[in-house]
Amino acid sequence: MTTPLTDPALVQRFASITGAQNALTEPSDIAPHLIELRGLYKGESPLVLRPADTEQVAAILRLANETGTAVVPQGGNTGLVGAQIPVAGHGEIVLSLSRLNKIRSLDTIGQTMIVEAGVVLEKAQQAASEAGLLFPLSLGSEGSCQIGGNLSSNAGGTAVLAYGNMRQLCLGIEAVLPDGEIWHGLRSLKKDNTGYDLRDLFIGAEGTLGVITAAVLKLFPAPRGHEAIYAGVDSPETALTLFRLAQDYCGPSLTGFELMPRIGIEFTTRHIEGVRDPLAEAHPWYVLIDISSGQSQEAARAMLEGLFLAADEKGLIRDAAAAETEGQRQAFWKLRESMSWAQKPEGGSIKHDVSVPVALVPEFLTTANEAVLAAMPGARIVAFGHMGDGNIHYNISQPIGADTRKFLTRWAEMNKIVHAVVLNLNGSISAEHGIGQLKRDELAAIRSPVEIAMMQRIKTAFDPNGIMNPDKIIASR
Repeated sequence: MTTPLTDPALVQRFASITGAQNALTEPSDIAPHLIELRGLYKGESPLVLRPADTEQVAAILRLANETGTAVVPQGGNTGLVGAQIPVAGHGEIVLSLSRLNKIRSLDTIGQTMIVEAGVVLEKAQQAASEAGLLFPLSLGSEGSCQIGGNLSSNAGGTAVLAYGNMRQLCLGIEAVLPDGEIWHGLRSLKKDNTGYDLRDLFIGAEGTLGVITAAVLKLFPAPRGHEAIYAGVDSPETALTLFRLAQDYCGPSLTGFELMPRIGIEFTTRHIEGVRDPLAEAHPWYVLIDISSGQSQEAARAMLEGLFLAADEKGLIRDAAAAETEGQRQAFWKLRESMSWAQKPEGGSIKHDVSVPVALVPEFLTTANEAVLAAMPGARIVAFGHMGDGNIHYNISQPIGADTRKFLTRWAEMNKIVHAVVLNLNGSISAEHGIGQLKRDELAAIRSPVEIAMMQRIKTAFDPNGIMNPDKIIASR
């Protein structure tokens, strides 16, 4: 059990570790750390600590473990399940990793880079690019999310199809355990079978087992050619057939295959400045296909043209636009990546981050749509995402003219309906956003008792005093 931090003398002991200027106690300074992007969770905290290095993190956790003070690690505060938000009334410390923002080294031969947890994803991408390499993780929040948070949530993004998620993009980590011990696991080996893979326990653990302070990231040769095509299609079934064709034509050069509905295009072009539909006529569904060639721009173009001709012969594409410049390719991606934010001006939105086997994406969409509309006539379903890996962001915008507050009270009901379809198809209720507070109770209900018990044993083994991010993923209190 943890004890709420209320003793001014103890607050001062924590503050002395980072220095007063990096120990925030004023409500106005703490406020930005207490609410997440969607406003679903608003927490409370008496103290935000901003350590400068791993040693200060270790000192903070030693004192927290000694005094039974709960600690909530926080990166760029871009998470969508409330994992980074302290629970109101529990007196938890927020541990901001933003000052651990150094790129420690970059190995162009081994194609690895060691970065600290507070490095912003975009900065890591730029450092790799300047060295002629690629760090492929790409997210809509890449200008503010941090590597530590990406690891703690096992972030996916738009390039999972070709490169995998963060678990596949990390070779080693440095972490501070709840008792303040430092694990120096920054190994850059691509082959290491010396016992349990401790790294994988921390990745995706959402700060419940310790604090990731640095990581070895896997880099790749920078593509020499990039092409993209934005196409209108009849249905998700047609899109799936087109995906299979793209796999045959492009193989590992197929780096993105995104599915989008017409309503999502309408919302995005209506509300996002500078975004337009590249096609003159409306279509029921759209795909965005991204191709990267390790050979040349000409090779990428030839691959794209071959795919387009084959798809056209089979009648899979109603209309299409190919990116003629890198700027146009980025414009295609902006249209896709802005789709989440474009729903906000339309009123309330109940969101789902789910995955099903790729071959079952059309069946999921049909079945879920029928179930949702039966329960809520007039709901506007904006289902889009990474069709190439089966991850669909299944979002429900309120009916036109509906009361937003009343609509949002049906969040749990809609979750239950959508997730029942997902589970019936052997899918997952969390594809890339994590569990946090949002899906904690649901996780306990759908995973087997054996699985929940194993998770609890791991949590207890690493954190016997329960100080690390309590009540996230599994109930702690």
